[in-house]
Amino acid sequence: MIRILFFGLLASILTPVYAVLNIEITGDTQGGQPIAIVPFQQVSGMAPRDDIATIISNDLYRTGYFTPIKTFPELPGDISQVNYPIWQATSVPHLVIGRIETSGNGSYTITFHLLDVFNGNQILGFKYSVAPNTIRKVAHQISDKIYEALTGQMGAFNTNIAYVSMKRISRKQSSYHLYIADVDGANPRELLNSKEPIFSPAWSPNGQQLAYVSMEGKKFSVFIQDVYSGARRQVASYPGLNSAPAWSPDGSRLALTLSKDGNPEIYALQVQGGGLTRLTNNPAIDTEPEWSPDGQSIVFTSDRSGGPQLYRMSVSGGNAQRLTFEGNYNASAQFSPDGSQLTLLHGGSGGYQIAVLNMSNRQLNILTRTTLDESPCFAPNGSMVIYGSGAHLAVVSVDGRVKQRLVEGGGQEVREAVWSPLIK
Repeated sequence: MIRILFFGLLASILTPVYAVLNIEITGDTQGGQPIAIVPFQQVSGMAPRDDIATIISNDLYRTGYFTPIKTFPELPGDISQVNYPIWQATSVPHLVIGRIETSGNGSYTITFHLLDVFNGNQILGFKYSVAPNTIRKVAHQISDKIYEALTGQMGAFNTNIAYVSMKRISRKQSSYHLYIADVDGANPRELLNSKEPIFSPAWSPNGQQLAYVSMEGKKFSVFIQDVYSGARRQVASYPGLNSAPAWSPDGSRLALTLSKDGNPEIYALQVQGGGLTRLTNNPAIDTEPEWSPDGQSIVFTSDRSGGPQLYRMSVSGGNAQRLTFEGNYNASAQFSPDGSQLTLLHGGSGGYQIAVLNMSNRQLNILTRTTLDESPCFAPNGSMVIYGSGAHLAVVSVDGRVKQRLVEGGGQEVREAVWSPLIK
């Protein structure tokens, strides 16, 4: 059975730019399950600019779970054209085929099938009616459906990343840009540009807004900006430090760091109305709050034990529990979507690396071997972590095996990437 989905033009004031992030695979992707993704058959009209099969192949390859084959015994576009015995001889368990037709109004009809080669049957079948500028979006959605069907886990290819880019204009002047892009670095759109630094972007739970810190006016302030209309408002500009915004799971509050009372402490701010609640009260520096997925507690960074370590406390108050003991520096925590793990920045004698902490047994697994990593963020399905490494972005699988770099082709420095949520 084929399900039909429709995609129209998405209106947005986001400015298109051409600072595309180029992906370089740097880790071991061997050992993934073989899969055949045959070039989609062009039935009528002119082929779209974006190669759907290539996008799907690249999406699945980067996860480390799949290794797309390079050569094919045949090039079917429809189930009736599949010679199953030929494919069974390749020992490839799954086959993806598709067709592209051009409609009279310039749109495309795209059909795809995911097939079980050994059993000779269809696992998935969908048909999409799409505008030319949504081809990549549909290709990522197809990748999501294939990934979920074969792994049991929701895919995250049809999501976005937000990140900060810095361009040096002179020795004393730089420009700062807040971008949104597809997860593979394509279609970057500029949301904000400024002569002053931009920090700590954070997606709202519904994926419609970004909170971030800007130093406009030479002071730290927290803003919330709509990613489609561009409308924004200042929500925290108290005397002193205003930093590290983090959304509550229901989107009603921001946890953030304020030093308005003289010492950096964690507060909860009502997004509508501006009501403020102080959560920590300690002479140490408390910063970088992160809500637990159930909204009942926060994890934050504090030097109350003599150096930066992670602590957890209830949002209703009470004592903070120390979580990290290995290494002299543990900071910048973020929960996995299911709350079972924290990704964090771990520092020791080998510099600063990305690590994952198991919340049940407190086992720490270091994922990277570079020395200047920063700002880790889980993918919304928990399968990968995006982070800054030097002047570029990087992604690592949660087992540390598959690594990729996202390098901005124009030579700008890119950092502080955050992954948008999955919107079901």
